[in-house]
Amino acid sequence: MDTTADDVRRDALPLHGQEDLDPLLARVGDARHVLIGEASHGTSEFYRWRAELTRRLIAEHGFSFVAVEGDWPDCHRLHCCVAGAPEVPGDPAEVLLGFDRWPRWMWANEEVLEFARWLRAFNARRDGPPVGFHGLDVYSLWDSLRAVLGYLREHEPEHVDTALAAFRCFEPYREDPQAYGFASTVVPDTCVDEVVRLLRRLREQVDDLPAAGLDPRFVARQNAEVVAGAERYYREMVRGDRRSWNVRDHHMTDTLDRLLEAYGPGAKSVVWAHNTHVGDARATDMAAAGLVNIGQLARERYGAGDVALVGFGTYEGSVIAGDFWGGPQRRMAVPEAGAGSLEALLHEVGTDVLILLDAPRGWAGQVRGHRAIGVVYDPRRERRGNYVPTVPARRYDAFLFCDRTSALRPLHATEPVPGEAETYPTGQ
Repeated sequence: MDTTADDVRRDALPLHGQEDLDPLLARVGDARHVLIGEASHGTSEFYRWRAELTRRLIAEHGFSFVAVEGDWPDCHRLHCCVAGAPEVPGDPAEVLLGFDRWPRWMWANEEVLEFARWLRAFNARRDGPPVGFHGLDVYSLWDSLRAVLGYLREHEPEHVDTALAAFRCFEPYREDPQAYGFASTVVPDTCVDEVVRLLRRLREQVDDLPAAGLDPRFVARQNAEVVAGAERYYREMVRGDRRSWNVRDHHMTDTLDRLLEAYGPGAKSVVWAHNTHVGDARATDMAAAGLVNIGQLARERYGAGDVALVGFGTYEGSVIAGDFWGGPQRRMAVPEAGAGSLEALLHEVGTDVLILLDAPRGWAGQVRGHRAIGVVYDPRRERRGNYVPTVPARRYDAFLFCDRTSALRPLHATEPVPGEAETYPTGQ
């Protein structure tokens, strides 16, 4: 008799309808930060359950904004749409179709569109400031630089030269971040000084922010922070040093800090990102490699009692991913989870379940492989590197397991050639 499987069955709660989230919402309690993961960037069930949980956090618990593993400029356009800002498209579909950095399917999909339409309707009937939608990521170097230049031309023309100096410094690399990163390894002159001057200019005089997340100066400053973070990220990335991962996750957590400040005292955040960013890195082998992530940093900065970390997993199904970085999106089969993995253990329950994780004891306190699928995926080789050794009860506060899952539904039929390089590990 498998007593471990019996223990899991006793801990498992049914997960079929939105009312089955009630125990999780009770567990969240007064926490001000709920970080919701995903085991892949291309699974419909993860996106739909994450959206359903977020709807309830917003509508029933007064959460202030959603911050996602996405680019600031693209997500700001979506924010303006769902906030009902003037002179922007009224349908989020039009905005999402404009997301053009690979992998577009990660945000330009039917599941995100459904949530964005709900959020726009919710804000339209809401009294008070709109609930926001913002990007945390570091990749949009050139888009953010152009946004800063546009802001200065319109609002502070006397400082346009500061942005132009940074723009001209990056211009020879023709929007190829790898080319800039490689050049920085052999040429001592980088764009650091120009970026520092630009950032210093935008950090000055940030006082009152009358419309949270919409104030033009706040948006310009955040774009300057992205430029600074991206410049450092690409320098670290080409050196083959995993420090680039830490640069990225520190940037995302710092962006979350700035959003909380902008939304004011009592602001409450929902974060959407991959499990590798959401689950506490200290409960995995990432810690031994010197890696941190948003989940760990959030617990350290805000206090573990004020943070709820929610993970996802699946046993088998299908997923949207690419064969290689920049390749066309494909619907791929997700094979049965490896023997001894967390997913294989939860499969023994025989249905979709919610697990509330308490103290790390019993099966939840044991180290098990936990599957992570990035935007680049090869199902034939997943046993070689797609399982992260994990202590579930230390990594998460709750876990949603969908036994069999399906690929999400992209809005685009094809993907463009990217300008950014793959991130460690496997593009998550």
